[in-house]
Amino acid sequence: MLDEINEQWVLQKTWQGEDSQTQFKAEIDSDSLAAEMVAFSNAYGGHLLIGIDKHGQVKGLSFEQIEQLNQTISNTAHQKVQPPILPLTKIVTIEEKSVLIVFISKGTSGPYCTNKGVYWMKNGADKARSSREELMRSFRESGAFSADELPVAQTDCYTDLDRAYFYTFFEREYRQDYQQTGLSLEKLLENMGLAQDRTFTLGGLLLFGQHPERFRPAFHIKAVSFYGNDITDTRYVSSINIEGKLEIQFRGAMNFLKTQLNYVQNDKNFNSTGDLEIPETALEEAIQNALFHRDYTKNAAIRLLIFKDWVEIISPGKLPNHLTVERIKNGNSVIRNNVLVSFGGKVIPYRGLGVRRILALHPATEFINEVDGEQFIVKLYRKLNP
Repeated sequence: MLDEINEQWVLQKTWQGEDSQTQFKAEIDSDSLAAEMVAFSNAYGGHLLIGIDKHGQVKGLSFEQIEQLNQTISNTAHQKVQPPILPLTKIVTIEEKSVLIVFISKGTSGPYCTNKGVYWMKNGADKARSSREELMRSFRESGAFSADELPVAQTDCYTDLDRAYFYTFFEREYRQDYQQTGLSLEKLLENMGLAQDRTFTLGGLLLFGQHPERFRPAFHIKAVSFYGNDITDTRYVSSINIEGKLEIQFRGAMNFLKTQLNYVQNDKNFNSTGDLEIPETALEEAIQNALFHRDYTKNAAIRLLIFKDWVEIISPGKLPNHLTVERIKNGNSVIRNNVLVSFGGKVIPYRGLGVRRILALHPATEFINEVDGEQFIVKLYRKLNP
């Protein structure tokens, strides 16, 4: 961290020049300092060398400048960086010139922004402004965090929790009343990854919140049944927004499919209702995958569209990392939402067999990964051949 930093270390940095983890500043004000701190915290951390100009020339700082800078660094880290950070400093003397080294570690509570609401990200040796959504998506794709683990502002896990629903779940899953754990409700939810400091994580809200749509109205299922195959047709058979916790959305989507699709006799007797034209289990897998694996950094709804010849389930977000359609057909996967995957299968009868299970049950299924449009489509044909 700072132990290895000495005169030779600093000189080597001046010879090498600036990079993503090294920045030179002859002098710096609090606003510029905040921007550098945010950029380092949102990336991999780094060192700010104050008293060296952008060309690597050692200019040095006076005793008074260093004293003032130390105060500025402390104030900036606590007042102008959100959430606050804890930088470390060290003074190195080079040919009787003092340089102040500021070490900023990689953040663990990001994304970080300045008190003016600006999110900075390292871009090579420089930095660039970025939206919170872009930063979150970047972190998620790199595996740095899971969107469903982030706290949802203005929620209260104590008052917004569907208690009867959670208590029933807990007793069924763990064979005991939550009070037998000896933990407060808030601490228990925190230990389960469903809350942070009494604030719901997104996963906790979607799984056990009373009305998650109050805080995240876009995270619902938009279901439409059309007469034909044209999505631009203003005429439709039925349309509904399915809101609520994930189990409610799952059951609402399945009810919509069961009322809009046809049933076939197969080998059932005359008095039987028959089977859905698309196997029910295949539809369940597709809906569950959309709810558990969609990109929750995108403020958009899942779309469930029933056309004359096929059913489309459109999830916000392309396949994560380097996954392709062929790879997921072969069983490869990347967990995008840790909390939802951990608890989702205990709330909804989730088999987690995904794409291979769908294809085994209904071979007339197409998977489309729209990279530019940032969405993933499951297309289940209502006829035997697409």
